[in-house]
Formats: sequence, structure tokens, C-alpha cells
Amino acid sequence: MKHFLIYVNQYKDRNLYTAKRICDYLKLKGQRATIAAADEEEERREGFPADCDMMIVLGGDGTMLRAVRDTKGLHIPIIGVNLGTLGYMTEIEPASLEESLERLVAGEYLQEPRMMLEGSAYRKGGGVTQGWALNDIVISRSGSLQIIKYSIYVNGQFLNDYHADGMIVTTPTGSTGYNLSAGGPLVEPGAELIMLTPICPHSLNQRSIILSPEDKIEIEIPECGEGREQVVAVNFDGGRRALLETGDRIRIKRSEEAACFIRLNQVSFLEMLHRKMQG
Repeated sequence: MKHFLIYVNQYKDRNLYTAKRICDYLKLKGQRATIAAADEEEERREGFPADCDMMIVLGGDGTMLRAVRDTKGLHIPIIGVNLGTLGYMTEIEPASLEESLERLVAGEYLQEPRMMLEGSAYRKGGGVTQGWALNDIVISRSGSLQIIKYSIYVNGQFLNDYHADGMIVTTPTGSTGYNLSAGGPLVEPGAELIMLTPICPHSLNQRSIILSPEDKIEIEIPECGEGREQVVAVNFDGGRRALLETGDRIRIKRSEEAACFIRLNQVSFLEMLHRKMQG
């Protein structure tokens, strides 16, 4: 008997219709199921059953990201039911729900590890903010409409100064997110690498850069011309947020933690991508 954690975005699953449908089916098959609601406002770090075998997430890609963030360190394999729009990270469509649940109960699936990022934001006056991301860590302007200057270092070596609206540091899983909207490359999610994609760069020759997964990145907020103080926002998977000012910096590296996705389909990433683009 398996214990399933049903993680629900209640804005996507009104009245817990799909969650109850899943619970009823699993109980009919002699399995255990526990429902937990996603919290839009803050991260949950407590209250999840310790004996869960896998987590079924009801929502879209944003709900998947919250689920991974909330259960970081618990090592619960995760699979999503697409109640959103594109749902690049979700594996199950509602029309095939019972068939997919049958395969989960029978153990007919694969587990696929996904690398994550860890970021530490350091302030010149002291203090550190840490965060983790499955998709991306995004540094963007805060409040002002002016272009921001960023100094990029890789493994302690100066790479380049960027003048842009921001910088996206992304994993392969995150390549279909903000990175895609900013013109970055699409990457097979099981790959291991780190990408830097500038947001609206104020130059013709500043494009995405692909780095080794072991590279360590430092983004510094330097002084700007005319004595203008720079203020930028750092977002971890669009959730946790920190503000940085001139003289502050953030260090980003591969996290020792990894997410584990459950795969039912043998469909290739390119075929899935084709379906999403056609749909």
C-alpha cells in the first residue's frame, strides 16, 4: 500500500473536485491519500506526512514549483496533473487521470532527478538571504524603469558587465519558463547545466550563456553613472524575494538538493514540446 500526498491549488481545483476524485479512486484500490492545500502567501515547511511515497500536484507549473519548494529536503517524488494552461512540468492530463493513477499504483513509472539552484544574497551592510529554485533565480529592476548594470563573475573570474532589465539564471527545467519568454534556449529537462539569459539587454551582442553545472556564478550590483543608486529584486522561482542595492551581490550555484519527478510517458521532450506548441 502506497501513501499519496495530494497537493492542491484550490484556485485551480474548485471545491477540491479533482482531489476528491483522486482520493476516492486511490482508496478504492486500497491506497492511502492525504490532501494538503498549497499556500499562496508563504512556504510550508511543516505538516506533511513523513511516510509519503509520492506527491500528486493539482494545478499548473506554478503549483509544481511551490510543491517542490515546500517539500525540499523531504525527498518525495512528484508528479503533476495539469489544471493550468501549458503545463510543461505536469505529466497527467485530467482526461487520462484514472489510467495514470492505475499505473502509479502498479509502480509503472520512472523517476527522473532534476537539478536545482541555490542562491545566497549578501548585503554590504551585513545579512544574507538564501533561497532555492527548481526553475530560476531572477535578478530584475525594482521600482525604477531605468536600465540596471550587472557585473557577472564565473568561478571568481570576471565575465562581463551587462546593461539590461535583469538577468535570469536558470536550470534546464526552467528553460521553458521566463527564460523562454526572454529569448533563451530550450533545453531537455534531464540535462545538467546552468544558463544565464539577460532580460532585454541594451546591446546587440549580449545573449544567453550556457555554463557547466559545477560553475559558481556571482552577480554584483556595481556603482552606476551619475551617482545613481541601483535597487534590484531577486526572486527564487517567482516566490521568495529579496532586495539588493549598489554594492550588494548574489552567489548562485548548483544545489546539493535535487527534485525528483515521476514520469509515466515515454514521450520525448521534443515530442512533448511539439504538442504544447500545437495546443
